[in-house]
Amino acid sequence: MTLVRSWNVFHGNSLPPSRQSHLREMIELATEDAPNVLLLQEIPVWALPHLEPWSGMRAHSLVARGPRLPVHTATWLTRRHNGLFRSRLAGQAIAILIARDAESDDLGGLQVSDPGRERRVVQAVRVAGLGVVANTHLTQTSAPLEVRRAELERVAGFVERLARPGEPRIVGGDLNIVRPELAGYEGAGEGIDHVLVAGVGAEPLLVWPQSRRVQNGVVLSDHAPVEREVG
Repeated sequence: MTLVRSWNVFHGNSLPPSRQSHLREMIELATEDAPNVLLLQEIPVWALPHLEPWSGMRAHSLVARGPRLPVHTATWLTRRHNGLFRSRLAGQAIAILIARDAESDDLGGLQVSDPGRERRVVQAVRVAGLGVVANTHLTQTSAPLEVRRAELERVAGFVERLARPGEPRIVGGDLNIVRPELAGYEGAGEGIDHVLVAGVGAEPLLVWPQSRRVQNGVVLSDHAPVEREVG
């Protein structure tokens, strides 16, 4: 079985947000038991070069929104109060991390949001023995449900165009939809974070209890990691 985990890391913030970034602790926590695949959302752009050394995994990333200032300036200002600035200056990205012993090919990405809305993207990686794995972070829940459903359909269309005949497909991330319906995929949970699977068997979605993401009395992120055993 292959462990696929997804976590919206909330720009490295705690719950409630504070001045300090906890992003490194989050990445180390999410990878300490060596998952095969880790999908991450809401990563500050400055952190992308650090994902591989912090995790020990191979990182494929895609920038959803670039920094508004030069990277060094945006990083310095954001770190003055991480909870206040979040991604306003530093931008944000998504990433798929793959175990070092697995072959993976970056299949690129696509914007799935409508023009005029905050840019939302999907990225995909082909993982040997697992198939096409896609990661996304769709528009926030304050938008009409139809907007998010349309974005999810674009994600699925992107994945289907990439997949070979009979190849398994996995779509995960922060979909901002409760019980999303996606033809051919199964495994929708009660929250907004999901790991949907098509063409391969999988165990039910597991959601981390809050106690598992508490370190030194601090709750890491406003989202809980979710995961499934696939295969």
